[in-house]
Amino acid sequence: MKSNEYLFPHRLSRRDFLRTAGAASAALAVPSLSRAEDAQPPVRIGSGYHTYEAVPEWGRLPEGMKYGFGCGVIVDSKDRVFVTSRSTSPCVAIFDRDGKLLETWSDDFAGKIGFTTDQVKRTAHCLYLSKEGGQEFIYWIENINDAKTPKFGARVYKTDLDGKVLYTIGNVEKEGSTSQKFDWTNPTDVAVAPNGDIYVVDGYGSQRVSRFDKNFTHLKTIGGHSTKSKEHGLFNTCHGVWINTLRSKEEPEVYIADRANGRIEVFSLALEYKRTLLDGEVRNPCCFYQHKDKIYVPDLASRVTIIDAEDKLVAHLGDGKDKPDNKTNPALFSAPHALCLDSRGDLYVVEWVDFGRPRKFKHTPQA
Repeated sequence: MKSNEYLFPHRLSRRDFLRTAGAASAALAVPSLSRAEDAQPPVRIGSGYHTYEAVPEWGRLPEGMKYGFGCGVIVDSKDRVFVTSRSTSPCVAIFDRDGKLLETWSDDFAGKIGFTTDQVKRTAHCLYLSKEGGQEFIYWIENINDAKTPKFGARVYKTDLDGKVLYTIGNVEKEGSTSQKFDWTNPTDVAVAPNGDIYVVDGYGSQRVSRFDKNFTHLKTIGGHSTKSKEHGLFNTCHGVWINTLRSKEEPEVYIADRANGRIEVFSLALEYKRTLLDGEVRNPCCFYQHKDKIYVPDLASRVTIIDAEDKLVAHLGDGKDKPDNKTNPALFSAPHALCLDSRGDLYVVEWVDFGRPRKFKHTPQA
């Protein structure tokens, strides 16, 4: 792949977008004519400072488009929210913080990288937004098609915010100045340290964690499958990774969501084991997001967990475990897969359900 090729090169033009979105916008205007007595009270999750109010209709797509299983969500410095799911239309939807759909990215890049559109849909996974040297970049993580026939997927792309591919690592056909092979079986997440080092977890595959420098030179790999004794440094679905700078900006730490073991493992930047967190207080942690002095953890087992800079549990939000309406009740979660927060502390969550369910919760702290 050439470095000037774009991951999602064909986008809706402004004229196309206005035409396709017009009907949806008109439909959304109708409820404003309803009687005041029909208005529903706000839906809130959490309590005290960590209270969030659901924003109805946020993330709605124009007619003819739909989400698949919710994969990733990131927010850039302009509070633009990127949502990706296992869908062919759209692969990516970009909203402003108020819910206005700014752009949709098609899956037309499939032919350029030897994929069918169905293959794109079947390999989509997490996103990570990285700020490097005053610029912002997106890392895209692909799963594999099938564990028995891993012919495509198992790659990590680095792009700019327009989707221009800058580097690819993993299951590539040919190596070159902007691509290299690496033996992942099924990667799930990536994180970048302040010094530029890159960490990738092979969470659906080998259970290894690999460290690279900013130029993707391999430095170290640890991990492997844990047994029932849950040894430290071994994993059972190391699904997510994050570089935590809350405790020390001089000595950040690597947080790994050991999902099926129901715990968070902490390592130094050199991938030396340090401690284990929240064993028994998280169910199936997927990944992480750091905002101000807190870490937010989407838990696939129906809730969002917040921890502080001292690794203490602060709150569980929207616990929908074993509740039959957790896919429809706006105050509950079913299967949070990824989340992020914008500059105002508003929360965005996507879920591993077949309609993605991207939602926004406005930060509304209570006394």
